[in-house]
Amino acid sequence: MTEVVKVEEIEMLVETAKKAQAEYEHFSQEQVDAIVKNVYQKTLDNAEKLAISANKETGFGKVSDKIIKNTFASEQVYESIKDLATVGIVNRRKEDKIIEIAVPLGVVAGLIPSTNPTATVIFKSLIALKTRNAIVFSPHPKALQSILMAAEIIEKAAVEAGAPSGLVQVIQEPTLDATSALMKHEDVSLILATGGKAMVQAAYSSGNPAIGVGPGNVPVLIDATADIAHAIDCVVSSKTFDNGIICASEQALVVDKSVKDEVIKNLKAKNAYFMNEEESAKVSQYILRDTGTLNPEIVGKSAADVAELVGISVPKETSILISEQSEIGHHNPYSREKLTPILGLFTVDSFETGVETCKALLANEGTGHTAVIHTTSDQHAEIFGLEMRASRILVNTLGALGAIGATTKLAPSMTLGCGAMGGSSTTDNVTAHHLMNVKRIAYGVE
Repeated sequence: MTEVVKVEEIEMLVETAKKAQAEYEHFSQEQVDAIVKNVYQKTLDNAEKLAISANKETGFGKVSDKIIKNTFASEQVYESIKDLATVGIVNRRKEDKIIEIAVPLGVVAGLIPSTNPTATVIFKSLIALKTRNAIVFSPHPKALQSILMAAEIIEKAAVEAGAPSGLVQVIQEPTLDATSALMKHEDVSLILATGGKAMVQAAYSSGNPAIGVGPGNVPVLIDATADIAHAIDCVVSSKTFDNGIICASEQALVVDKSVKDEVIKNLKAKNAYFMNEEESAKVSQYILRDTGTLNPEIVGKSAADVAELVGISVPKETSILISEQSEIGHHNPYSREKLTPILGLFTVDSFETGVETCKALLANEGTGHTAVIHTTSDQHAEIFGLEMRASRILVNTLGALGAIGATTKLAPSMTLGCGAMGGSSTTDNVTAHHLMNVKRIAYGVE
């Protein structure tokens, strides 16, 4: 594909989106809500079909868990935004004599990763349509067909409910150059970037406004007061969910030595496998490539599949591979993000040391993303929250599902801001609020 053809495709997609959005921005709240509701219903109806497609195409994760993610991205996201006012006057602050008016952004560029392709398309489409925007997706090539399928279902549902055609589109032949052309296009109002660190940095340097999310490397502190059985149930359920490909899944356990034996006992009861030094060394060579980046061969694979790939023998029912570690550094893959059921385990002799260890893990990778603590002490939870350089501090819940708002009251989202500390523009769970501007009529009161 020549450079000229790539640019022509982007020009055509953006022009079509721009025309559709120019018509769509004059729709009433009732019309918008009817469109969003139909998209939600049709994506919910196709949750299983899309899950099967994504699993088959990428080889990542589990169909059953992808169904849950797709359902979450349609149902819970819809429930969280359905009553939000996004058209015309959305608020009258009578005491302040200020009237707030919602304004759509225009054309949004949505970058979609291979790890959560269909759920992310559903999520970004719903919040874009709710706010009267058009969206053009740049798909990860490894998940192109699944992303095309999801976008086709959504576009068809929107048009069926009265929307102009062209509000939801996808680059048909994705390349880095095509994505770059989309991100830099003068008619793109905002980039929603979910993907690798390099892609997110490219979004922020494109010249257009962007909301991006960086890598996760979620530390989990299990302190001396924790309900160990509950903590381990959360960790194992979360880390094995879709074989660990949600970026907010746990990456390293930081365990107080006073409860370590109980933690190990509970982990083994959940079929976790503790690797010896030789096995840990073998696996570590597969976690990272020579470039220092995560090896895609292990991403989204089960623990047993990873073991087979690496050449170590583990029981077939193994849930997680665990390696005891003490060093934290960029060279040590057990102290970095691993989008597969592998955990590093670090032992500490006090709550204070545990906090410092979690801080070091976040500084190593994942600054601004998410941290988890299991504790029965509200004081410890608050101290942990004050100390962590993370945007989401989760207490006594699953990292993967708590961060996206499935098991917490955080905004349901598949795009998790990491704040300035993580190179992002917001610490929020991104939602419809972030895809509209608000202008204000302000009367003189002095």
